[in-house]
Amino acid sequence: MPYRLQFIAYVLAMMADNIEHVISYWVVFQKFHSPALAGFAVLSHWLPFLLFSVAVGGLADRFDPRRIIQCGMLLFIVASSGWGFFFLTDTIEMWHAMLLLVIHGCAGVLWQTPNQLLLYDLVAPTDLPSAVRLNAMARYLGILVGPAVGGIIMLTLGSSHGIIVNTLFYLPMLLWLFWAPARDKSIAVRRFAVRGLADIVLTIRAIGTQPVLSAMTWLAGLTSFMIGNAYHAQMPGYAGDLGHGDPGVSYSVLLAADAAGALLAGIALESWGRLKGTPRAAITLAMLWSAALLGFALVPIYPVAIVLLFLAGFFELSFNTMAQALVQLNAPHDLRGRVVGLYNMAGLGMRAFSGITVGLFGAAIGIHWSLGLSALLLLALLCLLYGRATKKT
Repeated sequence: MPYRLQFIAYVLAMMADNIEHVISYWVVFQKFHSPALAGFAVLSHWLPFLLFSVAVGGLADRFDPRRIIQCGMLLFIVASSGWGFFFLTDTIEMWHAMLLLVIHGCAGVLWQTPNQLLLYDLVAPTDLPSAVRLNAMARYLGILVGPAVGGIIMLTLGSSHGIIVNTLFYLPMLLWLFWAPARDKSIAVRRFAVRGLADIVLTIRAIGTQPVLSAMTWLAGLTSFMIGNAYHAQMPGYAGDLGHGDPGVSYSVLLAADAAGALLAGIALESWGRLKGTPRAAITLAMLWSAALLGFALVPIYPVAIVLLFLAGFFELSFNTMAQALVQLNAPHDLRGRVVGLYNMAGLGMRAFSGITVGLFGAAIGIHWSLGLSALLLLALLCLLYGRATKKT
């Protein structure tokens, strides 16, 4: 029962996160028409993960992860309320948008790593791979539902009132955490103190002798650095370039196709259960993901673009959940928070640089060229990583 409640609250919070993205990205795109600002949206969203993931993981090792997550929920509410205020008063300026994007990014880093550690308090170790997959599926369920709900809210309430109403979807997670199962305090007191940058060095050394942890961290870092989810922030531009009907509807459909593929992957992995989680399998799925995005960047046909995004979503959830489960199951007990934090630093923090490879370069050479070249280079790097993982195993 506790995990079911966590799953529902996580879906609602992730849905709210993506409703905010859909509404704010659309309004900001219409207001400023700036690919550079879209690139900054990626930087500000993921740079806090790069800087603070290991430290937040250390905090979640030492202190109650429930309270850390609640701080993140409060920051999400502040960000959505801020967007609503500026939209209502029609006073939004570029620096306002940049500040709210930074607040949103800080909220995310206080949420994700502690939430992954919270799973250990909710399920048995044998159920952890399934819990990791289901949580990832919850993430993409929120991404899938978010555009649809965001579109309905924009049509019925308008962007200004709609994004304020969106703050209500964060409340279930915020309130449920007051009654969520608590960690065994006798375990928490044995954790190491948080030491900032020294924690990153210690954790890198700790995983350096473990091939599975190092390979999955490299996989997370490469995929996030080269592409991440930077193409989501540029999706209004892709929708306009594909020229299929109303750009707003096309935008929502493209986002939903990516999420629908991921949702199907989560269902398939849970029901089928034959795909064994190994480093080589995770890298292979990541290679298929980069190939699908390469095709999406090049294709000018809207229905084909939808199919390729669907496949990209399927492969992305598959390799991400497989890698995350391998990291959580193989992480040393006394450094679990820091190891998961390092993985998130690579897998989420490195997405800040995808704002450069896909976002800012998109302003210079075009968003299709920037995504296509990034996907092609990533595919080559993943081939090298696969060869290295094969030699070690």
